[in-house]
Amino acid sequence: MEKDEIHLRRLPAAAPWGPHGDSEFHGVDFLPEDLSEAPEETGMRVNKKYSCLPAEEKGIHIINIRAIEDIGYDQHESTLLNSLSKNPDADCKYGLYFRDGKRKVDYILVYHYKKSSAGRTLARRPQQNDASVRSSRQDQPLPGKGVQLEMGDPEPHMDYHEDDKRFRREEYEGNLVEAGLELERDEDTKIHGIGFVKIHAPWNVLCREAEFLKLKMPTKKMYQINQTHGLLKKINSVIQKITEPIQPKVAEHKPQTVKRLSYPFSREKQHLFDLSDKDSFFDSKTRSTIVYEILKRTTCTKAKYSMGKGEGRKKETALLNKRRKCGKYGITSLLANGVYSAAYPLHDGDYEGENVEPNDRKLLCEEWASYGVFYKYQPIDLVRKYFGEKIGLYFAWLGVYTQMLIPASIVGIIVFLYGCATVDENIPSMEMCDQRNNITMCPLCDKTCSYWKMSSACATARASHLFDNPATVFFSVFMALWAATFMEHWKRKQMRLNYRWDLTGFEEEEDHPRAEYEAKVLEKSLRKEHKHKETDKEKLTWKDRFPAYLTNFVGIIFMVGLTFAIVFGVIIYRISTAAALAISSTPSGRSSVRVTVTATAVIINLVVIIILDEVYGCIARWLTQIEVPKTDKNFEERLIFKAFLLKFVNAYTPIFYVAFFKGRFVGRPGDYVYIFHSFRMEECAPGGCLMELCIQLSIIMLGKQLIQNNLFEIGIPKMKKFIRYLKLKRRRSLDHEEHMKKKQRYEVDYNLEPFAGLTPEYMEMIIQFGFVTLFVASFPLAPLFALLNNIIEIRLDAKKFVTELRRPVAVRAKDIGIWYNILRGIGKLAVIINAFVISFTSDFIPRLVYLYMYSENGTMHGFVNHTLSSFNVSDFQAGTAPNDPLDLGYEVQICRYKDYREPPWSENKYDISKDFWAVLAARLAFVIVFQNLVMFMSEFVDWIIPDIPKDISQQIHKEKVLMVEVFMREEQGKLQMLETWKDKDKRKGENCNNHSPRLSRSRSGSLSSCHSYPLDV
Repeated sequence: MEKDEIHLRRLPAAAPWGPHGDSEFHGVDFLPEDLSEAPEETGMRVNKKYSCLPAEEKGIHIINIRAIEDIGYDQHESTLLNSLSKNPDADCKYGLYFRDGKRKVDYILVYHYKKSSAGRTLARRPQQNDASVRSSRQDQPLPGKGVQLEMGDPEPHMDYHEDDKRFRREEYEGNLVEAGLELERDEDTKIHGIGFVKIHAPWNVLCREAEFLKLKMPTKKMYQINQTHGLLKKINSVIQKITEPIQPKVAEHKPQTVKRLSYPFSREKQHLFDLSDKDSFFDSKTRSTIVYEILKRTTCTKAKYSMGKGEGRKKETALLNKRRKCGKYGITSLLANGVYSAAYPLHDGDYEGENVEPNDRKLLCEEWASYGVFYKYQPIDLVRKYFGEKIGLYFAWLGVYTQMLIPASIVGIIVFLYGCATVDENIPSMEMCDQRNNITMCPLCDKTCSYWKMSSACATARASHLFDNPATVFFSVFMALWAATFMEHWKRKQMRLNYRWDLTGFEEEEDHPRAEYEAKVLEKSLRKEHKHKETDKEKLTWKDRFPAYLTNFVGIIFMVGLTFAIVFGVIIYRISTAAALAISSTPSGRSSVRVTVTATAVIINLVVIIILDEVYGCIARWLTQIEVPKTDKNFEERLIFKAFLLKFVNAYTPIFYVAFFKGRFVGRPGDYVYIFHSFRMEECAPGGCLMELCIQLSIIMLGKQLIQNNLFEIGIPKMKKFIRYLKLKRRRSLDHEEHMKKKQRYEVDYNLEPFAGLTPEYMEMIIQFGFVTLFVASFPLAPLFALLNNIIEIRLDAKKFVTELRRPVAVRAKDIGIWYNILRGIGKLAVIINAFVISFTSDFIPRLVYLYMYSENGTMHGFVNHTLSSFNVSDFQAGTAPNDPLDLGYEVQICRYKDYREPPWSENKYDISKDFWAVLAARLAFVIVFQNLVMFMSEFVDWIIPDIPKDISQQIHKEKVLMVEVFMREEQGKLQMLETWKDKDKRKGENCNNHSPRLSRSRSGSLSSCHSYPLDV
């Protein structure tokens, strides 16, 4: 035999290789002498080079090969062997199964590897099969072993970092095999430099882990769900017929009359469960969850190994020794350290295209993730089946929230139409528009601004009435009760889902510690060990986290201060722009100053809010990371709190300014308040600041939803997809034949975006919920615009989850977590804010005070004149009087301004009048009464509506009773069986005692045989 040759010969059937007669070793097959005799069989065996052997084959195949890369790795040989085979991807359904076409892929690990200078030799190195990985780990071939360098070739450069990663992968995968999982590696993919490890969980592992996780599984026992009777049954049937066209066409959404009794899975009680079809007993979502739990708890203790050029091993540091002792390199640590680049479960298949087999993903795409079905209910049970309970609860909550917006939108439209219908009957706005009143107002700015007629603000006054009318007070009370009803309705819906999804007894267990937390604990223990202290059971205390807490506090204060500074900058812009536009020589320019300034300032605010939202999201994540929370749940809750606080301040600060601060600290003519001794504080319009608040709220809300929630969510994934397409197109031009093959499922899913959690999705809706409830008194149409946005948002998120993202790991959850507390907090805050908006921002209270205290004929006639004070123009400070006092065509002696002050002819001129104190007292009294009344009504709604629906509580009780009956029958059956065995044993013993004396020699043997029956049983 030549040095770099290998001879293939037929092995006799009677001469097995090693302990078994298999002829396959790491992708190298022993071919028949005549290839033409069995081409198909040969081809099939050659293409199984990455598949695992059956579990019972535990032998190790050893073969002396000098140039293994020449067999199946040389391009020409590979072409020859593949030409004899049929397409193996059809058997494994393009990556959904192992190469044997039987074992389902439950999870995928992805890693990067570097190819050697010899071309693609390392890219197709021999892989671990079951025969090797099920043996001792010392016998496992490393990736790249068996590849020999030819004589004269230069020794390749060794990358110790990559070598370290390879060692960690090998040990980790060996530990996964010891845990019972089955692995299959694939590096011969269309994505160069990327390797995939396919993981399959066999039946015994699934049963073991399901018992550990206390997964509730359906038993054989079925029971009837309580049905309504009489009138309620007829009403339900009518509702079902009416809503039938808007129901999704999925089996999981049909009303059920029977339900299987569920019980935590137990291997000892497998007879209780329906195991007729073991392949479908654990669905793909459950299988991936089980595998992920194993991946998290399986550890890898190896750190960096010295693989020098014959120089010997490097000395291991104390850190590496400690890491070995710690043994906490789970999948999260390996992903963080770059040992693996990704880990994800597979989607069920393609969702579009010809000849696509029916699967849940395709069904979700057709009945849920399509804009054409926007009018239909969501198939929540199918969403939960595919994505898990946590994501299912998010979409269920979003659906309930959207449904509850329908009545709020209807009432808001009615309130708005009421304002439109009564605008011509509103006496204050009619008085402002009346040219005959001839009310001359004081200048809006110093020098450049002149006197102006109140009738010029007629349009603003009429528009203000659309939102500032008695109906808005009713709408504020309605929305406060609506928020309380929504929360109660969601709690009831949540309980129904918990019952339907078998989560009634589920309690979340403490999660595995995060990789960053373990690293910090390791660092702390090393410091103590260096000081010769005990290091058992180390954990991070508040002293360890104090620098991070201090950084968090300072960082959040700085970010809030930055938001205030930006709002203040916009105020300066408004004041300076208004003064600049007032100099305009054209009358039209001067008349549109207020609208122009307001619109441009709001647009600037919107742009700043959108930019800072992204910045604050990154800063909140960084601040949470330096805190080093112990578990993923703690990390998520702290991140949510910080992100919500920063984004809440960012979104609502400009609105709070207009609602409660603008026009409050202006001063009066002759004694104005100045910023930097040059800019005069801006005033509210004659009709009040409510109209401006409405403009600010509507533009920010609509712009944020349109740009941030929709365009960003649609545009950014499309842009990333287009960039990936361009890269793929460039690669195809380099390797056309390789890319003509159909991609495996795990390759397609690897190109999708990784799932980043539900925090951004919830955050959008929580901020929107604030817009709908907090300032709804100034913008009754907010629920309508939120409803229209959510109809698109549901389908947009659904499309993103089904088509744009990798399949997330299913997470069990029985509620929406901290978001519920945030919603309740916003609901309580909304009552207080709306009370202040009605009493201080709108003119509702001054009108009531005038109507019942000052009106001479019981009408609103004279209200405008009552709210205006007089000023003698001779009292202007030097240099502040108008440059053109005759701009109106006549000389002005007295001008008017909006405030409650004494007239210039009074003894205490320009002092605050008693009317101001009367109105202030009425405003404060209204806040107290409104807040307590609405809070009481909300609590009453909360109390009167039970959290758990009556029928669900009855069904839960029924399940408990039925489960007790099942176990009682089982115990009775066991007792009866034991009694039967005892009777048989007793009768057999009596028969043995009645034997004749001639059999006495064999008596002992007979007795022993008699008493052996219970042992046999």
